Amino acid sequence: MNTAGHTPATPRRGLELTPFRGLRYDPDRVGSLAAVTSPPYDVVVRPDGLHHLESADPHNIVRLILPQAGTPTARNDQAADTLRRWLAEGVLTTDAEPGLYVYEQCDGDGMLQRGLIGALRVSDPDEGVVLPHEDVMPHVIADRAALMRATSANLEPLLLTYRGNGSTAATTVILERTAEKLPLLATITEDGFSHRLWAITDPADVAAVQEDLAQHQALIADGHHRWATYRRLRAEHASPSAWDYGLVLLVDTARYPLRVRAIHRLLHGLPVAEALAALDGLFRVRRLDVPQADALAALADAACAGNAFLLAGDGSFHLVDRPDPALLARTVPADRPAAWRTLDATVLHAALLAQVWHIPEDDPTRIAYIHDTAATVQKAERDGGTAVLMHPVREEVVRDLARQGVTMPRKSTSFGPKPASGLVLRALDL
Repeated sequence: MNTAGHTPATPRRGLELTPFRGLRYDPDRVGSLAAVTSPPYDVVVRPDGLHHLESADPHNIVRLILPQAGTPTARNDQAADTLRRWLAEGVLTTDAEPGLYVYEQCDGDGMLQRGLIGALRVSDPDEGVVLPHEDVMPHVIADRAALMRATSANLEPLLLTYRGNGSTAATTVILERTAEKLPLLATITEDGFSHRLWAITDPADVAAVQEDLAQHQALIADGHHRWATYRRLRAEHASPSAWDYGLVLLVDTARYPLRVRAIHRLLHGLPVAEALAALDGLFRVRRLDVPQADALAALADAACAGNAFLLAGDGSFHLVDRPDPALLARTVPADRPAAWRTLDATVLHAALLAQVWHIPEDDPTRIAYIHDTAATVQKAERDGGTAVLMHPVREEVVRDLARQGVTMPRKSTSFGPKPASGLVLRALDL
């Protein structure tokens, strides 16, 4: 795990968000806008969720972001062919003029998130402009890069956060004034979230937003692999080019706080009984024959006192906490900040996966990373594996580590709500 720390340089240029001509579905050519959207590619639970999305509408965006064919090359060729066909048929149309897009999500529980979708100048971590906080897996970057090369498009925005200067900041004023107007589109997806989109095309407004954002740095909340892919593809093309920029959603979390949830692990081929037996003498283990909500509450309580996990997959929940200090001393690198050494994800990856269970963290045949708690447990029960349920990390811990240049173990956090894929795309050859 690449966690070598360094302090990123003070931002020299800040965030550079550029208008683009969005590709959007023609609502007259699809069943409904909700039916063509999808969660981000890495949140889709396969195969169940994939099949559900494919059957929702023949033009669902999942056919582009997760094409299905026998080989990687065939999958990418299929996505490129599908994109060209939808453009030729008018299923996807290009907006007449470039703009920045105001994107709003809200649910029935009072969550309201607004941000700006645009093409952001791609930068390296040592520039201190866009801060990663998680490690990435090379095979995922290679997969996403091949798809972007084939389609010559950014098919879904990744999620970045920044800390704005309050309600009077130019970006906030323009964003909220725009949100009072008639939107370009409005839809409600089956998860109960409503989505609205507007375009900012006035040159003065765009310039004011760009001047404001140039003062800020951003944290990658969701999309580390896609950001790393943007960096790889930028390096492959001579500048200046469209590949110098990548599609993002920027959210000011001082104004619109995000929810931070955990990402769980599904360990293939490791039965719960075997996983628990290997922990004997290394952790305290308690069986909880309670509903999932109660088990998660017990996990939250235990996490306040130290490292804790829930194991599931055999019909019960098993609370695992109080790791042996000697185990941590010999497995967790000591040359990292205390906030990193004590992360649950650090202990899981450095001690449990690497030393106790001997599961490579980047081998998709041995481990899967799943956002949905119930889905993780169900898959473990169905497949005879072990679900490792995690407690979420606070945003301030993530941001503080990122500012120190310290990356967390991969898939440590899940910020949300995530932008729906399929509402606006960016073609790099337009």
